[in-house]
Amino acid sequence: MATASGDRPTGSGGFRPEIARRVPDLPGAARSAGDDGEDSKKLIVGREIELNGEITTCDTLVVEGRVTASLGRCRRIEITESGVFKGAAEIDEAEISGLFEGDLKVRGQLLLRASGRITGDVRYGRLEIESGGEIVGNLATIAEAAEATAATPLATAEAS
Repeated sequence: MATASGDRPTGSGGFRPEIARRVPDLPGAARSAGDDGEDSKKLIVGREIELNGEITTCDTLVVEGRVTASLGRCRRIEITESGVFKGAAEIDEAEISGLFEGDLKVRGQLLLRASGRITGDVRYGRLEIESGGEIVGNLATIAEAAEATAATPLATAEAS
């Protein structure tokens, strides 16, 4: 078959258009630089999945299954209605529709949905609880917790 430029065949069967391919959006997969950087480190623990250990440096953790862990240097946690988190978490934002058991420190907004339940020590910057949401344990703003911690050593020193 003759070629016009020496490298491409001519005629009806020679045209091959470039087709843009969509990269599948897989949970836990690295995203390209063109994607939204906010969700670039998103970990999803699916239903009927159990995860134990320490989780560090993720932007968002979505819990649909069961997680027993220490969560640090993460920005956001979302616990769905089927999700259970047991352990300790220090984060910027939290949205809880399932169960959280342990120590929770949320520097920004803590949103407890109607189906959500928290058991343990909770420290927060801002708190929103939908009707039906439940917290059992110690509850304080981060400012109150800092004041109590600062006051405790002083009170001990004055007593001696």
